[in-house]
Amino acid sequence: MKIKNKLIGVLILGITLVSIGVIGYMYISDYTFIEALYMTIITISTVGFGEIRPSNDYGKLFSIFLILTSIGIYAYMLSVITEYIANGKFLGELKFKRMQNKIKKLKGHTIVCGYGRNGKQAVTKLNSHDIDCVIIESDKEILTIIESLGYLFIEGNATNDDVLEKAGIHNASNLIATLPSDADNLFIVLSARQFNKNATLISRASNDTSERKLRIAGADNVIMPDKLGGDHMASLVVSPDLIEFVDKLSINGDCDTNLEEILVNNLPNEFINKTLRDLDLRRKTGCSVIGVKTSDNNYIINPESDLKLAPDSKLIILGREDQIIKLHELF
Repeated sequence: MKIKNKLIGVLILGITLVSIGVIGYMYISDYTFIEALYMTIITISTVGFGEIRPSNDYGKLFSIFLILTSIGIYAYMLSVITEYIANGKFLGELKFKRMQNKIKKLKGHTIVCGYGRNGKQAVTKLNSHDIDCVIIESDKEILTIIESLGYLFIEGNATNDDVLEKAGIHNASNLIATLPSDADNLFIVLSARQFNKNATLISRASNDTSERKLRIAGADNVIMPDKLGGDHMASLVVSPDLIEFVDKLSINGDCDTNLEEILVNNLPNEFINKTLRDLDLRRKTGCSVIGVKTSDNNYIINPESDLKLAPDSKLIILGREDQIIKLHELF
């Protein structure tokens, strides 16, 4: 019998014993309901308070029955609780509830479905940028690893709507589906888009035919790791120096050259609707604006200096690590 069933059984036994005590005292000793409840509680708890009024022989025998029965139930209850704690269920559930409370409070977080090779890389990158994320995983061995790393997680299948809701899909800003099955990722994207119209949905895909289906389902980006890997290796043959240079660009701050993005809305108000020349990033920080993402999701590569800084657009910045630090100090 499962521990939870045993605990429920103990609770039912306790309620049954109190009910028998109340009915018995009301029938045998002609007590009112409150008097019978009082006598039942002080008898089974053995606190030692006196009787409301002297009992007859039947009442005394009934009290003996209640005391002996309650001792048996207490012993059984103690064994069940000891087993519950010894099996780690109690502490495990406390941890789970604490984690659930943390997840419920999250807003603007990222949900990562699956902690395989791609999922692990995604979580590591998010963690390096201090972005809150919740991992959905069903493999218990992998969950042990995730827990040891201190990540927030939900145990279950990400294709299940209830699991997505437990992960806080309604309040999430992003979802990354990294399951090996394209069909599963498609189902996740469909469900996630239903729950959250504004979230950015990113999905892994193995087959070319899956990309279009995932986009129709609501995916904002579809990544094909195998295709990217082969293309990257071929590019190292065609233009090795160019690819090596691009590989050195980082958004981590782990090397001398870095890429950063800045939302125009986060700039001081004096620069809104002004030009890149007015911003004068090159002179102030040493960084260069190499691209702009407009509010309608178009990209402008190597923009002109007279380009206006429109609200809701983003600047793509290139600079060394020290220049990026100076950029953050100014803006």
